[in-house]
Amino acid sequence: MVKTLLQEATEFAEELTKWRRYLHRHPELDMTLPETVAFVKEQLKEMGIACTVSEKAGYVTALIGEGKPCFLLRSDMDALPVREESGVEFASENGCMHACGHDLHATILLGAAKLLKAHETELKGCVKLLFQPGEETFHGGKAAVEDGILENPHVDAAFAMHVSSTVPVGLIGYGPEPMSSVYGFKITLTGKGGHGSTPEICVDPINAGVQIYLAMQSLIARECPSAEEAVLTIGQFDAGNAANIIPERAVLQGTLRTFKKEIAEKMIHRIEEMINTVAETYRTKAELEVLYNVPAVNCTEDVIKECVDSIQELNPDFQILPLYHVMGSEDFAFISECVPNAYFAVGAGVDDQSKWVGQHNPKVQFHEASLPIGAAAYAKVAMDWLAKHAEE
Repeated sequence: MVKTLLQEATEFAEELTKWRRYLHRHPELDMTLPETVAFVKEQLKEMGIACTVSEKAGYVTALIGEGKPCFLLRSDMDALPVREESGVEFASENGCMHACGHDLHATILLGAAKLLKAHETELKGCVKLLFQPGEETFHGGKAAVEDGILENPHVDAAFAMHVSSTVPVGLIGYGPEPMSSVYGFKITLTGKGGHGSTPEICVDPINAGVQIYLAMQSLIARECPSAEEAVLTIGQFDAGNAANIIPERAVLQGTLRTFKKEIAEKMIHRIEEMINTVAETYRTKAELEVLYNVPAVNCTEDVIKECVDSIQELNPDFQILPLYHVMGSEDFAFISECVPNAYFAVGAGVDDQSKWVGQHNPKVQFHEASLPIGAAAYAKVAMDWLAKHAEE
């Protein structure tokens, strides 16, 4: 059975590729994914797997096997508002793109479902599948947890993976803190607009925004311990539409990322203080909107080790290394807060390394050879974990 799972997945690699390319051609955004959900339901039905769709949270879930314990496998399936420039023959044409590889994630979980259904009588418990929307906007994971995805039956442990476009196929990464927290915020500054020739009778929100931007940079340089990892980025600064007009409003949007809860809380408090103090100094009104506040993904050492051992048995030539520790963020964090878990990265870099670009880039490409590897890894991890913990 050890080698059969990877062999089986490789045998239906053509089907995996077909599924992936359909999903890639039809990307959908955020929490409402009607075509994607319908496609996932159709494939599960053909496998003889009953599934349900959450009316509140938009996810697809299914059970394979029965009884305790219960192991959760999760994949996201939403895309990004990016116009594709990858040049692949199956590129999206609707102005959106699977630029983060979620089409591969959904396909991998479908492949794992096919393997697990074929080996259902061997399962020492049940596997719960979660096809999740809304990861890119950080809406889906929290909504699924609040909707009860971890209950009925109760989930005892969970596993997920993310493809990487800049890691070669056959290399798999892991770590206790694979992904950072993220606090997203929007600052709206309101001043008093007027003619550019008379700034003295106006209140310039651009000036206040510049001072807030500069002050925020000092938070990392002077108020975050140098040994800690923290990144504060302002990704939008929008104000005005003419050279000779002082605008009424300026908008800044940004993110704060770190791995430690106490550092995040301290920095968030100081961001709020700084915005209000600087805005008052420059006579503008400031409104702070929290766009999202997602914790770091913290994994469980015992689960990590068990997953490493399981995946290594699939192929001794796989390089499985403790290298996964990045400042990107993932709303699998809401699941990782609740149950023992592991979260891995699987290499999906194309053969031509000159075409390697990072995720969220309109030119990004992914190697479809990662699909059977991911599907077999999901199935193997779930089966082995259930077998080991069946009597606990």
